[in-house]
Formats: sequence, structure tokens, C-alpha cells
Amino acid sequence: MPADPTEAQRVNLPTPAIVAERGAQRLPRLALILLCAAYVLPGLFGREPWRNADLTAFGFMASIAEGRAPWWQPAIAGIPAEGGPLPYWLGALAIKALPFLDAPFAARLPYALVLIGVLVAVWYACFHLARTEAAQPVAFAFGGEAQVVDYARALADGALLALMASLGLLQLGHETTPELLQLLAVSTYLYGLAAAPFRHTQARIAVLLALPVLAASGAPTVACLLGALGVLLNHRSSYREAKAQRVWLLGSLTLAVLAAWAFDGWAWRVSPEPELGPLLSLLAWFCWPSGPLALWTLWRWRRHGLRRHITVPFIALLVPLLACVAMDGSDRALLLALPSLAILAAFALPTLSRGFSAAVDWFSVFFFSAAALFFWLYYVSMQTGWPARPLANMRRLAEGFEPSFNLLALLLAIAATAAWLALVRWRTARHRHALWKSLALPAGGVALGWLLVMSLLLPALDYARGNGPLVARLKAHLPADAGCMAAPGQSLATLSALEWHGGWHVQGRGTLAGAACQHALVDTGEPTPPGWRVIAHVRRPTDRGNNAGFVLLERQ
Repeated sequence: MPADPTEAQRVNLPTPAIVAERGAQRLPRLALILLCAAYVLPGLFGREPWRNADLTAFGFMASIAEGRAPWWQPAIAGIPAEGGPLPYWLGALAIKALPFLDAPFAARLPYALVLIGVLVAVWYACFHLARTEAAQPVAFAFGGEAQVVDYARALADGALLALMASLGLLQLGHETTPELLQLLAVSTYLYGLAAAPFRHTQARIAVLLALPVLAASGAPTVACLLGALGVLLNHRSSYREAKAQRVWLLGSLTLAVLAAWAFDGWAWRVSPEPELGPLLSLLAWFCWPSGPLALWTLWRWRRHGLRRHITVPFIALLVPLLACVAMDGSDRALLLALPSLAILAAFALPTLSRGFSAAVDWFSVFFFSAAALFFWLYYVSMQTGWPARPLANMRRLAEGFEPSFNLLALLLAIAATAAWLALVRWRTARHRHALWKSLALPAGGVALGWLLVMSLLLPALDYARGNGPLVARLKAHLPADAGCMAAPGQSLATLSALEWHGGWHVQGRGTLAGAACQHALVDTGEPTPPGWRVIAHVRRPTDRGNNAGFVLLERQ
């Protein structure tokens, strides 16, 4: 309930949402669970860490789990990690707790739970924001408008679909990187602010934990800005429970600063001259389809711009956008804006016209059906050799790749394709009135495409994006007892592959002159140092160009 009469006067502003009772249908829970499973589980099994960020993060986790680096300072080949170590602790603990599992798979398990936590937090954040009085739809003269809880549940389903439909989350959300834990922290913070008027204890615990986790995961500046804006928002709120949350926010801010100081997480990553063109291109595809819907929400609800259901996601959107611009269009900074965009997109659903919804549906049907047909065409070519062009292109792009057959992957892909056809048939029926209907096909299409790629094309993708084939080619030119490799100046992903796949003790710092190893790896084109001789030129299967690849050296 509002704490003073001025809130009630502001709530009386006309709302743009007109929702009948039949429009507030919730998405069937079994269908929602299956859709989330189709989104979260593919990519969890049967693959190695991919370069660059995914393999780098796994390298830090493995260094802790195998005792090559201390818990307080993860390192790859002697090079310490930047930012807080909390994300690496998560994977290292899973590796040590599950020694009977393959280490990359064990490290991905907690991050699958993190992704699930993001989806749950966004759903409940939107649910509580939609329960506020200013967010309610227009009351009909003779009744029949959507009830509060039904309306909030339908919008929360829409927010969840919008998040899963976001193209920017697709790859980054399935990696074992610090940014995914940052995303969970931001989503939890959103939930804490949204649930403050309704779930006092849970909301306070959420904000108390979110900002320190965000700071300990490598984003202390974002944590401090979010905390300061949250204090200001709750200070101006008319909800007594929100005002009481200010003390907890200040405590969370203090813990975030202490965590950043303890882990030496402060780092200057700002670009002095961000480029506008690449930034706009990134925003266009990364935020689709939530971005356009969020802009529509801000326009249609502009007279309600100071209401809690708009201001809460807006402040959590503003900070990541500023970070993205300051970091020269970093997609990993922009990732933190997706939960807020999804919530804002949900509040656009009650205001969309039929023509816009139909355009989204037809675009989704054609785009994702064409993508599925493309994936199936490549799969048939890999298994049968016909048509010959797709397989030839794949072998040209990934030299040395040979297809393999997996019955389980084929059955899952067939089931996903059948589910997509059923979803298209359901959506094209004229009697569907649910609020979230416009996002069913985009979310289902993204889940379909991800599942097909992670089942039908996973062997080819794993071969091309992993560093295992590179290490295998290096081993072919080295003696079996080679235990040390000097690789100064190489990327962290390459150093991680040398340590994990090769099993060598790798020296990533210093120079070759001061290295204690008998073998070294340098980039193609670098002059051979005195005292070393060239053993072989080695490339990744996807390397192209005269200067691509590496040179393997041996001390004379």
C-alpha cells in the first residue's frame, strides 16, 4: 500500500496498459520448464572450453584445483588473474568436489546453476514490479480486467522469454566466465529492489549479497554505481519498506568496496575514444529483441517515468550502458544490461499493436526456420556427403576435421525441430490472447537454434573453437618426456591450453633468454632468438594467412 496520499494521486495517472482477464494467462509450466531446459542444458556436455574467455577462465579454475596457483591469486603460467577470484573459486570447488567428472564439465555445472539463477531472479523481479499499483492496467467500467497476480505472472513470463530471446546472452550465458556471475549479481540486485515492498527479508538479503559478489567478480565500479542509485531511488520512494532498505544498501555498498580492496579488483579499463559505429552495431544485434521493446516501454510509459516499475530496471540498465560506452563497446559490459532490458520489454507487451506482434511472429518463423534448415543441411552433408559443398566448406575452414555420428544428438535435434513446428502451429492460431505470445516464437527460435548447433554441429564447432587440436599438433613434434614449455607473450587462452591439454609446465613471463625450458612457442614471423632452432611451424585448424600460427623452438 502507498505510504502517503501523494502516491495515490500519482497512481491515478492513466496507464497505457489495457489487459483483459483472458490476456493474463500464464505460460504452461511444463512448457516453460522444457523451454528453459532446452536453453540451459545444450553446450553443458561433450565439449571442451572454447577460446578465448571461456578457456582462459577455465585455466584459472584448473590452476587452483590442481595446486599450480594459490586460491587467493589464480594464475595461468605465472600470470595472475585480474579482478576478484570469486568466479574462479566456483569452478575450482566444483572440479575438486567432483573428481570423477571431466574437469571442464565439472567447472560448467555451477555456471549452469548460475544461469538458472539469472532466469529465476529476472522472473521474480518483473513479477514484483508488475504488482505495484502504478503498473496495473486500466480498470474496466463493468469489470473483466486482469487481476493483479495473474497480470504480474503473465508479464514475468514475458520477461523470461525476452531474456532467453536476447541474442547477446546466447553464447556469453553458456560460458564459465566472471561475467556470468556478474550477471547473476545484477539480476539478484534487481530482485532485491523490486521485492522491497512485498518481501522484506528476502529483498534485504538479496541486495546485501548482490553488490559484494559483483565487486568480487571483477565489476566493483558497476557495483558502487548501482548501489548509489539504489539508495537514491529508495530515498525518494513512498513505500516505507523501500525506505527501510536504504540501510541494507549502504551496508552492501560498504562490503562491495571492502571486497574490491581485498581482492585488488580496481582496474582502469576505460577507452579514451569510444567508436560510435561499432557501438551502435553491437547494440542493434546484441539487445534484440528486448532493446526495441524496452524503448517502446519508455515511450508509452513516459508519464509514469518515476514509477518503481520503470525506475528500478532503468537504473540497472543505465549503469551497464555507460560501462559499455566507456569500455569501447564491450559486449561483456553490455551483458549486464540484458535483465533490465528484458523487464522493460515485458511492460511493452500490454501496449503492442496486433500489426507489430504479427511482424515479430512472421520474422521469427522465417528467420529461425531458415536457420534450422541451414543447420540440418550441414548435418546431412557431414553424415552422407550430399550435398558435397557444405562438407567441403567445413573441411576447408577447419582443416583436418572428420565428422562423427551421435545417435542421442540426432534424437534431441529431431525432438527440438518437432517442438518448433508445434510452437509455430500454436502461435499461428487466431484465438491466442496471452500477453507473452509475441515473445514465444523469438525465445523458442533461439532455443531451437542453440540446441541444433550444440547437437548436430557440436563436433565441428568444438574442433574449430577449441585449442585441443593445436596442442595435439605440437605434441607430434615433441618428445614424450618434454615437461616444460616457454611461451612468453602468448595469450592467456593459449597458455591455458598448453597447461591443460599439454600437461606441460608453462612459463608465460620473461624472455626466452632467461627461460629454463628446453622448448618454446613463439608467433610466426618472430625472429629466431640466438641459441634456439626451429622444430616445426604449427597452425590451428582455423588459422589463415601467411603470418598465422606458431613456431615451435628447441634450445640448441
